[in-house]
Amino acid sequence: MDATPATDNEQNALWNGLAGRAWVDAQHLLDAMYKPFEDLLVDAIPAGFAGRVLDVGCGTGSTTLALARRLAPGGRCLGIDISEPMIAAARMRAQQEGTPASFIRADAQTHAFETAGFERIVSRFGVMFFDDPVRAFANLRRAAASDAELLCIAWRSAAENPFMTTAERAAAALLPTLPARRQDAPGQFALADRQRIGRILEQSGWSAVEIHPLDVACTLPEKDLVLYLTRLGPVGRALHEADERTRTRVIETVRAAFQPFVHGAEVHFNAACWRVEARANG
Repeated sequence: MDATPATDNEQNALWNGLAGRAWVDAQHLLDAMYKPFEDLLVDAIPAGFAGRVLDVGCGTGSTTLALARRLAPGGRCLGIDISEPMIAAARMRAQQEGTPASFIRADAQTHAFETAGFERIVSRFGVMFFDDPVRAFANLRRAAASDAELLCIAWRSAAENPFMTTAERAAAALLPTLPARRQDAPGQFALADRQRIGRILEQSGWSAVEIHPLDVACTLPEKDLVLYLTRLGPVGRALHEADERTRTRVIETVRAAFQPFVHGAEVHFNAACWRVEARANG
């Protein structure tokens, strides 16, 4: 179902537009690339867990479905995301494989969750996009049962993730209107500052906060690299509006810039992230 209306903001437009559709089209590539993070979140839930799990920013549902498969018959797993295209894809996947996961299209920052409705709240790269992160995590805190656990994975800084910014740096001269990343603004690196994460969680009512660096080796097939760089991220969105000559030049330039990451038939990169844990005490 579509629950509370998504907020009318930049993130809503982005994930219900080009970005959301691109993630749906590339879901198999992205799910495989980020499988180590999905495994980490799933392994943190005891096999046969009979509680209630919330997956924040669930995207096309891979992690939600994996979590649901781990639960006992009495458990339940809910995925929430602001993107209608991605939630539609998630629901279709759940139906096709017969996994009892549920999905809602809503903004986790403002959605009226059942009070104390979840024993575990998790997120794989889904909590960096809030307009007001303190308000968002406070809302998640209200949704957490007493002594519930929070486990989120978020990106560290752009400087520590050169793979994620290679396309922008390489294409900058060819795409002069490419938007600059804004520090602390909603987006991929919004939670890069460890101290900021701690302040947000403490101000929103979470306790026992632990934030640890997490470095994960990721891969994708070299044959899918052009798909990755032409559909995803700021460059992918800019190419949607570019003329054919500019598009060709950008693709050639950016593909060459990724060559240091290419090792035969695979692309290798390090994902520099935070593992963020907290508890809803009291």
